[in-house]
Amino acid sequence: MSPAVRFQNVSRRFGAIRAVDGVSLDIQPGEFFALLGPSGSGKTTCLRLIAGFEQPDEGHIEIFGETVEGVPPYRRNVNTVFQDYALFPHMTVGENVAYGLMIKGVGKAERETKARDALAMVKLAGYEGRRTAQLSGGQRQRVALARALVNGPKVLLLDEPLGALDLKLREQMQEELKSLQTSLGITFVFVTHDQGEALSMANRVAIFSEGKIVQVGTPADVYERPTSRFVADFVGSSNVLSPEVAASHGGSATWTSLRPERIEVVATGAGVPTGYASARGKVSVVSYQGAVTRITVVTDKLPLVASVPATTPFNKGDEVTIAWPMAAMVSMGDAA
Repeated sequence: MSPAVRFQNVSRRFGAIRAVDGVSLDIQPGEFFALLGPSGSGKTTCLRLIAGFEQPDEGHIEIFGETVEGVPPYRRNVNTVFQDYALFPHMTVGENVAYGLMIKGVGKAERETKARDALAMVKLAGYEGRRTAQLSGGQRQRVALARALVNGPKVLLLDEPLGALDLKLREQMQEELKSLQTSLGITFVFVTHDQGEALSMANRVAIFSEGKIVQVGTPADVYERPTSRFVADFVGSSNVLSPEVAASHGGSATWTSLRPERIEVVATGAGVPTGYASARGKVSVVSYQGAVTRITVVTDKLPLVASVPATTPFNKGDEVTIAWPMAAMVSMGDAA
């Protein structure tokens, strides 16, 4: 079976800026695939290339085996949900959802039925007659989702659609989007700069930096086994050890990632388990964060951050020992 989306050495330039720089990528049918990276990294331009809002300067793009260079957006079997939702304020919810069907010439009775079904799918049954101004942010997001799904796209593109929602609603919608994608079985391509969103929802993640993909893998792959200092820092947080520091603690003489949650903090003089590396230092920062407390310990080589249970007894200025399993040191080679 052909990939749902295939990029082969795709580039897109805006003047002297290479927004997308030689990207090759296969997204499989039925995947929830996240494009993750900081602002300006190329992820949204890739989404626009799939949608047809941009055309590549170089390279080749396929959607389910069909070449799409030069094919306009309305002839591609994809739909996009935007961050600002782009709903029509003069239309009812039902009219908004059915708009694309109307443009395609679908009869009124059929499009009203399909709009009701799409709204029920996103838990807005009975909202057909309301105006968008009467809806909350979360409800408007669902209407935009229903409008995109009512056309039956093979690929649904989501451009940071949860960015305008508050934290609790955003977390709720993450769960609902993942559940909806699983039940529908269609390919979702989701753009975000929020690593928590990407890790919680995606089957696989592509990490972007400066127009290039620097790592592709499952959420566990990119978090537990980053291949570069950029990925280690951007996906979650990490203590990045230089080759010299890593080797001095029994690791490989390469750039190494050490996640804060793998580090334990104990009183100086306490024993260190077999198979652990350790260092002594002084607590410089204690940051309570609810479920955990982050402690920065300054050792003779560099500061290291540990994420420990919130009830930690340590305070700024305490002399402590930090320890971590040798296996927690993940070699990243010499990659930047």
